[in-house]
Amino acid sequence: MCKAVIASRLKALTCLLLLVALPAAAFEIEAERLFHGRAPVAEVRLLSTTDSDIAAPLIEAFLSTRPDLSVRYVMASSREVFAAIADEGAPFDLVMSSAMDLQMKLANDGFARPHASDVAAALPDWARWRDLLFGFALEPVVVIVSLKGIEGLPIPQTRRDLIALLRENPAHFSGRVATYDPHLSGAGYLFFTEDARQTDAFWRLAEVMGRLEARLYCCSVDMIEDLAAGNILIAYNVVGSYAASHARRIPDTGIVELQDFTQALLRTGLIPVTAPRPDLGAALLDFTLSPEGQALARGPTGFPPLDSGAIRLSAHIRPIRLDPGLLVGLDRMTRAIFLREWDAALNQPLAGR
Repeated sequence: MCKAVIASRLKALTCLLLLVALPAAAFEIEAERLFHGRAPVAEVRLLSTTDSDIAAPLIEAFLSTRPDLSVRYVMASSREVFAAIADEGAPFDLVMSSAMDLQMKLANDGFARPHASDVAAALPDWARWRDLLFGFALEPVVVIVSLKGIEGLPIPQTRRDLIALLRENPAHFSGRVATYDPHLSGAGYLFFTEDARQTDAFWRLAEVMGRLEARLYCCSVDMIEDLAAGNILIAYNVVGSYAASHARRIPDTGIVELQDFTQALLRTGLIPVTAPRPDLGAALLDFTLSPEGQALARGPTGFPPLDSGAIRLSAHIRPIRLDPGLLVGLDRMTRAIFLREWDAALNQPLAGR
């Protein structure tokens, strides 16, 4: 066989091996935004599940203290954020997510870089895990209601109230109840599994929503926008910061913290081992955890701060624990069983048929 043919085949084989080595598909980005300091000479790469409009005041305040930086803000769903780091080793300096279980898995599986600082050490024990994962906002998971749309019906204050309201008014709420699709949303899956651990009423509620052909969503924002448009009347398990932010511009929106219990999630940050500039990721994380960053959380960002006092005063608030117990729901078999039960609960005959 001539040398030219051998060389050609070797070249082809090399190309094939390179193609096999490449990832099958990059993670899916929902939005990207660049925040500029006054005279940037370096860039912080931030991957987050939070809408950039919510996070903008925090990022801009950080850049006012670090005018030499810019922040490239990339937004993706919680499952895509996890895949970006765990499967693709994407080069981000800081990862912030509302999906506590997926963040815990990243930290537990060796994808987080240790970080130590005075502000990190000052966090309460329930808001950090080792020196790898850090809570920066604690916010309730709420129900939102169209006050105009429910037409004088009672606003539910507990899950039992919500079940009764939906059961007694099927024609009014058919096709107009919303919640997460746990197949698509990591945060939604976490909220549902925590609900199921704490009350049997969760599965009764799921069956009722199934009979009413509930609409399922990937994201809190989409539920809120459809409520504003009048397409839905009630949304269950909406992230509180989004509800509060959008309620300011949407009239007749009620936000309900259920009194039997209201979960509170920790938004968490970690510095991935793949960070090109871990020092810059640490700087942004520490600013977020600092008194200045936490003060901003009480204001324009809409992130409820880490307020232990508020938890003590609100008996119905139950923070989701930041510990390896979060990993139980991520077991492949456990997840498959839960989703199968969820699908069965949602696949109910329409009321009145």
